[in-house]
Amino acid sequence: MEQIQSQPVPAVVRWTERLEQTEALDGPVQAIEPTITSVFGSGTTGWALRGEWLGHALHPLLTDITMGSWTSATVLDLVGGPASAPAAQRLVGLGLLTAAPTAWSGWAEWSETGPRDKRVGLVHAAGNALAATAYAASWVARRSGNHRLGAVLAIGGAGASGAAAYLGGHLAVARGVGSKHPAFDDPAQIVT
Repeated sequence: MEQIQSQPVPAVVRWTERLEQTEALDGPVQAIEPTITSVFGSGTTGWALRGEWLGHALHPLLTDITMGSWTSATVLDLVGGPASAPAAQRLVGLGLLTAAPTAWSGWAEWSETGPRDKRVGLVHAAGNALAATAYAASWVARRSGNHRLGAVLAIGGAGASGAAAYLGGHLAVARGVGSKHPAFDDPAQIVT
């Protein structure tokens, strides 16, 4: 019989586990939970924002648009040269336009989670708010003609967005947060 060696637990995994257990986040969670659930998580709005009409969570699809736009802008900033500045600014703007519906869909999912996931989700949302703020400042700097400052602010936004995306991935993959049609649990229910 082959013996399985235990793998060391990465520091980021230990940190994420501690975050899940951080009861100090329960106060802020409880303060915003009624409003978030009322505005984004209930009724037809919650149904639509969770993607129940789609068969699974809408949030990941929207994050790809927002983060993809911002990442593409940064790639243009780093390798595109001066001629790519207008395209980079437009991509930052597109990411900003999609950030709100992306957040709303995330809040709709968050409204149906348990305490551990709500704690992580709150920090995930705060990281995304920081990223959106940095990208908004980037857009303003670019619009004012300061492309270099806009690019630097976008890189800061990418760092915040990346950290928040790690937590979002943790929620979706490790914790299984995300709406899905019950037929995905039992494929035999799907009638073709």
